[in-house]
Amino acid sequence: MAHHASAEKRMRQQLKRRQRNRLIVASVRTYVKKVRAAVAGGNRDEAVRLLRNAASRLDRAVSKGTMHRKTAARTISRLSRAVAGL
Repeated sequence: MAHHASAEKRMRQQLKRRQRNRLIVASVRTYVKKVRAAVAGGNRDEAVRLLRNAASRLDRAVSKGTMHRKTAARTISRLSRAVAGL
């Protein structure tokens, strides 16, 4: 447990950031799963639309510092390849 005011503030900040980051990551995972499901179902138009949304969410996660930029780029690349293969 924190004993100094600055340490207590740090704990409050960490809690806020952790909650925000978990929300962002969960949202990103959901959008990626939707794209993969559309690809598995062979629905090209739906997959293209969902890919645009997923890429936007991934880029937003990077801008917030929640996800590393290369991880997001790799995920977008793999999803794009999967959609292009339809």
